[in-house]
Amino acid sequence: MHINTNVVNNRVIVELAGSMYVEGAELLREKLIKCMEEGQQHFLIKMANVDYIDSSGLGVLVSIHKRTRQANGSLVISGITGFVKELFELTRLDKVFTME
Repeated sequence: MHINTNVVNNRVIVELAGSMYVEGAELLREKLIKCMEEGQQHFLIKMANVDYIDSSGLGVLVSIHKRTRQANGSLVISGITGFVKELFELTRLDKVFTME
């Protein structure tokens, strides 16, 4: 799992690539929580290059989504395709997250 973060106009742009298993999910959680501790509240997670995500990865996204809402922030997910898109639809997370 590759994670690249940049801040553009007070929004953290997170580009993910590869497969998200437990280790990658934990690394993503740590990075996003650190951004939140630094005052960031708005996130765009680009997942066009993610080919697999397990339950721990979904859990991290749900957890960060909850934290951003509590801080009056936002979390947007963009670019999901294939298996990842099917999983979001199956779990109805496509109705929970703002999707682009």
